[in-house]
Amino acid sequence: MEPLAESALAVGPAQTHSDDATAAALDFDHAPADVKAMINLIVQRLDDDQAQDVVVIDLKDKSPLADAIIVVSGRSQRHVAAMADHLLRGLKEGGFGKAQVEGLPQADWVLIDAGDVIVHLFRPEVRAFYNLEKIWSVEPPRLTGGGHIPSLQAT
Repeated sequence: MEPLAESALAVGPAQTHSDDATAAALDFDHAPADVKAMINLIVQRLDDDQAQDVVVIDLKDKSPLADAIIVVSGRSQRHVAAMADHLLRGLKEGGFGKAQVEGLPQADWVLIDAGDVIVHLFRPEVRAFYNLEKIWSVEPPRLTGGGHIPSLQAT
């Protein structure tokens, strides 16, 4: 995976094994370089952990809460917990400090608040129930097909 370019981040929502899903570009020109670096680190770590159906939601003009929300699925509670643990360690090692975490013991839905970026890690059934993509007006991933992480591309 290539590093994020200074100007933009392009992430396709929920690409499948066959990469037949169309990529929807998210424009992060407004985001500071450290936010782009954080998103890049998070997506890379999730890719390393074989996360499924990753969606990056740009919150510009939607909420002052954060710059982006990343929604991702894991195959099981153990997978979700392992991804959360690796992501927390990666953020700390990457110089982004200690992120706040909720839901780790149960690992049905783990929320990681890294300040400028909020990550939601779900089991697929829980993700479908809460449907955060609909709340933020983003097309949800297909729950069949076991998608992979979309690649980052400079635009």
